[in-house]
Amino acid sequence: MSQFVVSARKYRPTTFKDVISQPHITTTLKNAIASGQLAHAFLFCGPRGVGKTTCARILAKAINCLQVTEAVEPCNQCTNCISLSNNSSMNVYELDAASNNSVEDIRDLVGQVRYAPQLGKYKIYIIDEVHMLSNAAFNAFLKTLEEPPSYALFILATTERHKILPTILSRCQIFNFNRIKIEDIVTQLQTIATQEAIPYEASALQLIAQKAEGAMRDALSMFDLMVTAVGAGGTITYAHARDHLQILDDDYYFKCTAAFLQGDIPAALSLYDAVLRAGFHGHHFVAGLGEHLRNLLVCKDSATLPLLEVTDNMRPRYAEYAAKCTVPFLVKALTRLNQCDMGYKASQHQRLHVELALIELATNHLPVPENRPVPAEPLSKSDGQKDHSLTKPIPKGPETITIPTLASLKSTLATKETSNDADVKKKK
Repeated sequence: MSQFVVSARKYRPTTFKDVISQPHITTTLKNAIASGQLAHAFLFCGPRGVGKTTCARILAKAINCLQVTEAVEPCNQCTNCISLSNNSSMNVYELDAASNNSVEDIRDLVGQVRYAPQLGKYKIYIIDEVHMLSNAAFNAFLKTLEEPPSYALFILATTERHKILPTILSRCQIFNFNRIKIEDIVTQLQTIATQEAIPYEASALQLIAQKAEGAMRDALSMFDLMVTAVGAGGTITYAHARDHLQILDDDYYFKCTAAFLQGDIPAALSLYDAVLRAGFHGHHFVAGLGEHLRNLLVCKDSATLPLLEVTDNMRPRYAEYAAKCTVPFLVKALTRLNQCDMGYKASQHQRLHVELALIELATNHLPVPENRPVPAEPLSKSDGQKDHSLTKPIPKGPETITIPTLASLKSTLATKETSNDADVKKKK
């Protein structure tokens, strides 16, 4: 029985043309190799599973390849390419900074830089998760990174660029990797399924791509899980993907939206109870409902319709429900759910915390009317006389205030004293 190899390793790109959704990266690297204008340090930044380490290995292979193709791709047949593919190359040194982040580890690497390559033009040092290095390790690495030997080349990869010292960033050429598009992930999964002769439903692969959130490695891991779940000869269906990936069915969210529009509080609470009984976490439900309402909001305008990331079979249903919802209601609901999401972990009664949000959404589902009716005139008490106690008094205009001068105040005081003396004499 042959050893099983996961799809993320089996179908890992070996040339620049195989890299998905990163044409701005691969084109620049190929131009640098073709023109011989290679920097001494590269920094690859981006989310997980988008091809940072893969591009670093392809770049290292192309630099030392003995038979580079006309398209500036490694031949994968020469001695250097084969040794790198087998992880036995003496010119490529990989360091996992997550587990080797001390000053001693960097000093060992700096000590190896002094030795020239035995076969090939360059010695390439690939440091993965470089943001995990300590400040002391970064400082020990600065001088070598700034002025390395002519044969040394450093490729740093990280998912958290903001944690790297500015002095390191200033010494590197920075390449920002994008998240892989859902369409590209689906195309790659279809190619792999065809090569492996695995039957599938297109909606199932779209659901996997949507769940992967732009990471090809995550999508391939979920694909392997689906293949194992359905067994030999089985078909990867939408139901299998929904159940095994712990994804709440969209029917829950559509029914919840219908309950909001109808003001049906018992229906909304019953749906949340069914979600909890199915084994889903309340916070997961809140996040999913927020994403659902966000999808309804982007359906309201053709300009934002490309932002809708759902399977093709669900698009008509989203369009149907989006027509029933008003923009003020969706904005208000998203704002309330965002508050519920932020306060969920701090709540002492998390179920009640979510239920209160659902009750508010079900009671405030109607938008405020723009033109309110004019209130009727107050009813009179009797004999046609109006009750003036219920009517608002008419405000008077501003009164003019005269500020007296100092001389007028003195004369007024003198007059009052004179009149007081006269009164005293009369009494005597």
